[in-house]
Amino acid sequence: MVIQKTIRLRPYSRGYHIITEDVFEHLPELRGKSGILQVFIQHTSASLTINENADPSVRVDFESHFNKVYPENAPYYEHTYEGPDDMPAHLKASTLGASVSIPIGNGRPLLGTWQGIYLGEHRNRASGRSLVLTFIGE
Repeated sequence: MVIQKTIRLRPYSRGYHIITEDVFEHLPELRGKSGILQVFIQHTSASLTINENADPSVRVDFESHFNKVYPENAPYYEHTYEGPDDMPAHLKASTLGASVSIPIGNGRPLLGTWQGIYLGEHRNRASGRSLVLTFIGE
């Protein structure tokens, strides 16, 4: 069985946001199913990762760290015409990745107790983001 759909997230501010519920509210078809869900973001300046969903300071630290590693206005950037946040956004997105895979058991994500899906929004003023959700299972 394969289920595939594209969803649109609302615009998020720059930073890291837990979107686990946003993803699974669009997948009522998973009730009772087992398999793998891949979540893929169709953008080059935002990313997906799985990390802690309990303490919000983790997401603050993610933003602080990645901003230090990939600063705006670095003198060696050539791709600068879309604004000072654009090239760092591409680098952050490539570092974290464009997709996550989640095992599904009996219709539920088999994430760890403290895990959630993060959207890494790396632009200062981004519109909503599109995700492709692909479930393969029984």
